Amino acid sequence: MLSFIIVAAIAIAVIIGYKTNFNTGFFAIIFAYLIGGFALGLSPKEIIGGWPVSTMFVIFSVSLFYNFALVNGTLEKTARYLLYAFRRFPGLLPFALYFASAGIAALGAGFFTVMAFMAPITLLICDEAKMNKLTGAVAINCGALSGANFMTSGSGIIFRGLMDEGGYSDTSFRYSAIIFIASVVFSLLLISFFRFVPKSSRSTVQNTSVTRPKPYTTLQKKNLYLMLIMILVVLIFPVLHIVAPDVEIITFINSKMDVGLVAIVFSAIALFMKLAPQKDVLAKVPWNTIIMICGVGMLINVAIIAGTIDLLATWAGSSLPLWLVPIAFSIVGAIMSFFSSTLGVVCPALFPLVPALAATTGIHPLVLFSCIVIGAQSSAISPFSSGGSLIMGSCSTEEERTHMFPKLLFQAVPISIIFSTVFNIVLSFIL
Repeated sequence: MLSFIIVAAIAIAVIIGYKTNFNTGFFAIIFAYLIGGFALGLSPKEIIGGWPVSTMFVIFSVSLFYNFALVNGTLEKTARYLLYAFRRFPGLLPFALYFASAGIAALGAGFFTVMAFMAPITLLICDEAKMNKLTGAVAINCGALSGANFMTSGSGIIFRGLMDEGGYSDTSFRYSAIIFIASVVFSLLLISFFRFVPKSSRSTVQNTSVTRPKPYTTLQKKNLYLMLIMILVVLIFPVLHIVAPDVEIITFINSKMDVGLVAIVFSAIALFMKLAPQKDVLAKVPWNTIIMICGVGMLINVAIIAGTIDLLATWAGSSLPLWLVPIAFSIVGAIMSFFSSTLGVVCPALFPLVPALAATTGIHPLVLFSCIVIGAQSSAISPFSSGGSLIMGSCSTEEERTHMFPKLLFQAVPISIIFSTVFNIVLSFIL
């Protein structure tokens, strides 16, 4: 009965957040307090202890560092250079939009930031090039999602943190790298479908007058180099450890590497280099996302203490055919993400199920993690979810918004979910 109440509480928190447009994390914390304190008998200290401090620290510190590039225009200029590089290949414009979005997301801008400034640019480019706007919307949505899945970017870091909490700290880097590669392949296949299959998209896209961006300023060059160095520092030792696991010095340094702590070091360097005002950088920290992820994390911690997670994992392992378990996770992730955030709700709710379910069924945990991520991100373009709502908000007129809504809801979402389901079936046989 208690497990049912907890599952219902998670659903109610998501529904209230969606209906009121308030942060779901607030309601998750309230339910964690009420259920944990009065039903489970936990002390206030134990309930507050469920706040995922390490996850919060990583999101804060990494976003803080990359906000320097956001404030001084380095990220936006990088996107414009990538678009300019494709100016002579108009037929490949959707892929240019994808790589521009993925590139700046991988550099650390994060999904929401990329969508916020790429969506208006994309819709204007689609008008100019006579390209299907739905194709352009899918391209930047996929780019922002898969780019953010990079191991040192926002989503990839959160995935690694959740895996670490589930007991996969030794393999979380490799798992997140494979999820990133899988999301890129899935994205390119989906964009190819939207670009070449529908009749409305097969017509030749016209040349655009994308002008050459102004050169990077000295400040922006410094910021770009600093970002590349930071990415190199964070990536090189985990990679070397995979290649040479028996070398003691590499193993030692790798054990001390933490992307959040490294990001703080580089943030201090950026401050001394005066790359952007401290006030502006701090103002762009995604507190809304932090509260959502950590609030839901508190409720999930109560569910773990109550045994709900193990109960759900046991039920899924015993009630569903083995081959159907990864697909079920993919579809459930897509349904949840239709109304809510992949990072804030779906992954914190489903990732904790993986260790017990993998142990019960023998399914490789990487398969389950990948299916959750790909499935959840397939419906992020829903007008009720983060990606679709940002696209809708970027429409210049009410007529354009009215025209885009059904295309996102009845074309982009179903096709993306079908694609993700088929892709995850194939993926479950490969991994």
